[in-house]
Amino acid sequence: MHALRPLLRKSLFNLFAAALASAVLLAPRTAGAEALLLIEADSGKVLQAENATIPWYPASVTKIMTAYVTLKAVKDGRLTLDTLLTVSPTAASQSPSKMGFRPGTQLTVDNALKMMMVKSANDMAVVLAEGVGGSIDGFSAMMNDTAQKLGMTQTSYVNPNGLPADGQITSARDLGILSRSFLRDLPEYEYFVHIPAIRFGKRVTGNFNKLIGRYPGADGFKTGFICASGYNLVASATRNGRRLIAVVLGANSGTARAVKAAQLLERGFSQDNLTWLRPSLGTVDRLVPVDASPPNLREDMCGGHRKRPASDDDDALIAANGGTSGSASATGGEAQVTFFTAGLQPPLMKASELMASAPAAAEPVLVYTGPTRTGTALIAAVAADADQQATPKPRGKKSRVARKPDATDKPADKPKDAKTAAAKPAATKPDAKSDTKSAAKPAGTKHAAAKHDAAAKPAEKPAASGDQAAKPAKPKAATKPAAKPANNS
Repeated sequence: MHALRPLLRKSLFNLFAAALASAVLLAPRTAGAEALLLIEADSGKVLQAENATIPWYPASVTKIMTAYVTLKAVKDGRLTLDTLLTVSPTAASQSPSKMGFRPGTQLTVDNALKMMMVKSANDMAVVLAEGVGGSIDGFSAMMNDTAQKLGMTQTSYVNPNGLPADGQITSARDLGILSRSFLRDLPEYEYFVHIPAIRFGKRVTGNFNKLIGRYPGADGFKTGFICASGYNLVASATRNGRRLIAVVLGANSGTARAVKAAQLLERGFSQDNLTWLRPSLGTVDRLVPVDASPPNLREDMCGGHRKRPASDDDDALIAANGGTSGSASATGGEAQVTFFTAGLQPPLMKASELMASAPAAAEPVLVYTGPTRTGTALIAAVAADADQQATPKPRGKKSRVARKPDATDKPADKPKDAKTAAAKPAATKPDAKSDTKSAAKPAGTKHAAAKHDAAAKPAEKPAASGDQAAKPAKPKAATKPAAKPANNS
């Protein structure tokens, strides 16, 4: 019997290897397939890889590199976390998600990083880029140089926030390499990737990474979304001293990417007793890149079939989207995770239920404008920011006050009436959806103009789907149309 065991192991190994090889060869041809990767943080060992070397649009997971380059500059002494940076007109003009500060506002590197990593603020990414690299182009060159040094052979950057651009490309493989490098090279700044929530004035914003505060041991990293990329997530978790990194690209909702990442992590933590059955996939840097164009998922993510505009802050339950996307069915994937999570708190909870539950209670981290402050000065700064958020009372007849735009409002196309040209919002690129449903002030209006004109007409009905703006009805010549918020991105 003992003599047969090696033969049995070898036979099982060969069968498993053949099945895995077939799956890997067929995966890139699967319509709508996600890119998935699971690696060990310390060793870089690949535990699972599906389409991991196919090029992909990164969206806001770009900000992991923005944080890496910024914090390397801090570690090298070129600036400090207390260095004051100024919001430029270019930064202020970025599409949402953003903080929405007016040009000239100052804040520290520390606060800008926290706002960028938790709220995924596109304006803060530009503030950091201009502060560290002098300009978006200068900082992008630094990002590309860093990517080359780290071995990210499939990655190129043209901006620091991941807003849509043809040259903004990465892969699950390269994101795994970057995440490992962040943990290895910047351990003293690791807390920036797992802040549960921030409080700015009266406003509390939770981390878009749904694993933080929900999945046991979750301790990073970053989400991202644009229509072309689908829902992306780089997530890490630690259990019994072992840290894993999961990358999910192209999921069909914010919850779907979190569920898929939880499934990957749970399987990785539960594989210790079966390692002899699996063929070695090598290390993440040894994965062979695929020479191809990134898939464009825009129609799937933002087409007319969606009941509401997609954004990175997407809390739609996975069941509403027909189960998990990718190769695993909702039933099969959920059953496996239920088995693997037995014994955790709460016991026998499915991944989708875990992601839909409230996160563990955690005190939000205070962020504020101006220089670094402590004690009573910090309290005063937070109070001042809260006062700036106070909504002024509308003037004029209450019956004619325009409604407040909600999170799904979209910008109108350029007005055709020449008399309304001055009221048009800032131009935005198509496909510029990422990282929250927050509305933003259009360019050409003052930052403080939160008041609604008593005689203003209600805002136009938002676009029915995607990031396509709805055309407004031609306004009357004597009526000034209400300003529209900028496009989500």
